[in-house]
Amino acid sequence: MSNFSFDIVSEVDKSEINNVFDQVKKEIASRYDFKNTIGGIEWLNDQKSGFKIIASSEMQIDSVIDIIRRKLSSRGLSQKLIDTSKELVSSNMRITKELPFVAGIDKEKAKSLSNALRSEFPKLKIAIIGESLRINSSSKDELQKVISKTRVMELDYPVQFNNFR
Repeated sequence: MSNFSFDIVSEVDKSEINNVFDQVKKEIASRYDFKNTIGGIEWLNDQKSGFKIIASSEMQIDSVIDIIRRKLSSRGLSQKLIDTSKELVSSNMRITKELPFVAGIDKEKAKSLSNALRSEFPKLKIAIIGESLRINSSSKDELQKVISKTRVMELDYPVQFNNFR
């Protein structure tokens, strides 16, 4: 009997994120409420591990976050990809907010997801491999049910499914 598997991962698609960044930057440049202000968006660091929003008011910060969310959804990316929990930093008449990307499934998240899936599907074989989970089963139908179940779970991080075998 053959064995089927797939991986549950939490990754950032760099090309899609670059497109979101360019679209947000273009929309900020063309919006009337950002004319003659310091409002803008930058990469968080050289590794492009998030966005850094620069504005002159909290209202502009909220507007840019709204633009980012709309661009993410229009490109089919999860809203959970950005972490908006960081505090605002204000200095010299400007406000900045960092939005790091949420990527990778740490050990605690992997264990809780594994336990939730095992309670629902006891015949699964689940292995934690680095920052991903490998799901094994002898039935493709059961794997499809696992994917459906995982998609409707209330997780605080985005998940993708790859390496179908």
